[in-house]
Amino acid sequence: MTAHQLSVQSDPLQPMPAKASRRTFLRNVGLALGGIFVSGCVAAIERPAVVTSNRRERNADPDREITQLVYQDWRSDWFPAMVEEMLDIFHQQHPSIRVFFTPDPPNLIESMSASMMAGTAPDLFQGCCTFFPIWAQSGYTTDLQPWVEQHLDESVVAEWDTAQYQAMTLPTGHRFGLPKYHGSLALYYNKDLFDQFGFDYPNGRWNHDDYAEAMRALTQDRSNNDLTDLWGSMMDVSWDRVQIHANGWGGHLIAPERPNHCALSEPKTLDAFEWLRARMWDEKCMATRLDVQNMSTRSAFINQRVAMVEDGSWALKEILNEANFRIGVVPFPAGPERQVTLGTTDGFGIYSETLYADAAWTLMNFLIGKTYGQAMMKANFLQPARRTLVDEWIDIIGQEFPNKAREIDLAAFAEGHRKGYSVTIEIGPNMEALQQHTYEQWEQIFTFGTAPVSSMRSVCQQMSSIRGEKSEGGAIQ
Repeated sequence: MTAHQLSVQSDPLQPMPAKASRRTFLRNVGLALGGIFVSGCVAAIERPAVVTSNRRERNADPDREITQLVYQDWRSDWFPAMVEEMLDIFHQQHPSIRVFFTPDPPNLIESMSASMMAGTAPDLFQGCCTFFPIWAQSGYTTDLQPWVEQHLDESVVAEWDTAQYQAMTLPTGHRFGLPKYHGSLALYYNKDLFDQFGFDYPNGRWNHDDYAEAMRALTQDRSNNDLTDLWGSMMDVSWDRVQIHANGWGGHLIAPERPNHCALSEPKTLDAFEWLRARMWDEKCMATRLDVQNMSTRSAFINQRVAMVEDGSWALKEILNEANFRIGVVPFPAGPERQVTLGTTDGFGIYSETLYADAAWTLMNFLIGKTYGQAMMKANFLQPARRTLVDEWIDIIGQEFPNKAREIDLAAFAEGHRKGYSVTIEIGPNMEALQQHTYEQWEQIFTFGTAPVSSMRSVCQQMSSIRGEKSEGGAIQ
């Protein structure tokens, strides 16, 4: 999950009671968030008509009703102001729809699951990573495919990364989302440290052997006290970040052609896990979060505790703002079998119990459009989902950081999109339980270094035993 998705801000909304009505939901939203609603909505909040039970409001034209929608999205500092400007435009284009914006609750996954179960979830919301398909698997998302086929031009779909677009569909064909932006993973590196220790900069031809060699060379005891204080690189031990290493080895966490099969213990996957474990614990040239006192990977890079970091285009603005050294970026190093990069699955979904699906689709069409994409590019450098906006995105970053951006090959982030080698998060039918067991084992293997990678076989066995089944790899239904 990207860092800006769940930023730590005080929550203006309290979790809704399990039996709260949609009328109560709208009333609480109006009271708590009036100050950051889109302009044009604040006045409406003050009128009792906004909280009518059918969420419709009469305007000056007695023959036209206004449909009211609740749209929930990121609570990052920069996001609400951008939404305010964009929804002003939307309201001008669609005067019969009034949209109320509310930021994600701090405990997004738990809070949204409770709201969805209670029937009080927003009409339209953002999702990503493993929790978005889990909501879809639970029946909480509207199938968007009929609208896509009837109303979405094929040229729009052609602009999206195929892997990202396909990732928002369940095996049943249920389309639960459409792309919001296209975050992609690359390798950031500190040019000053490479110069200091006399190692050649990374390039687009690097494989994992080159990567490991650089890690070893750049792991240093700079204070001469027999303690490492600079590590070669660092990664987040999370489902998607570990997955791309497995994919580079030709392995999987969930094999696409066998989504009910646990691939976590297959030989190629274990080889990738072992490569990571050996860098962290045998050679100690790839930092664990304990090595850097629980700093985030991004903070460890900005504070020059690591010379390289596996991070995404979503981190660009923070790194450019805070790093006081020369920054380089190259495509993610190729694995022994293939080159891959992670494409995020951030998207928009419509709640399955919304009363106004057609109006929500109208709003979604605006959110996936170029105007909204350009606004996110300008506000926080979010890499666009549409391929034709990539060059404009690069220009925007260059204009704001002319000196630092000159050092960076920003097109490296878009290479997987443009050349078609992006991969997206692999999803099984019982992701909640699978993730829980997997993270427990990964913590022992990677964070604490107390278990061999072969212990991943126990995860597949656990998933098999949940269903009382026996299989060589482990069924995960």
